[in-house]
Amino acid sequence: MDMDSERIEQQLRAAFPQAEVNVSSDDNVHFTAKVVDAGFDGLNRVARHRRVHDAIGPALGREIHALTLSLRTPEEQAAMARD
Repeated sequence: MDMDSERIEQQLRAAFPQAEVNVSSDDNVHFTAKVVDAGFDGLNRVARHRRVHDAIGPALGREIHALTLSLRTPEEQAAMARD
């Protein structure tokens, strides 16, 4: 089954049920995902990416050829909005 933004977003919402999740793509090959979740608190960038990669599973690298991630805590997101 091909991946699309909606399917990736569903997988991320299942893995991060309290998160604000938004996934977009112009071609269903290159995706951008934004996840704002309190569970990222205390995790470095690599650990955050690993959690997202685990949530998406083996499609990453097969159907998904590029995934740009914006992974923030709610506090980090609020600070970005103030800037």
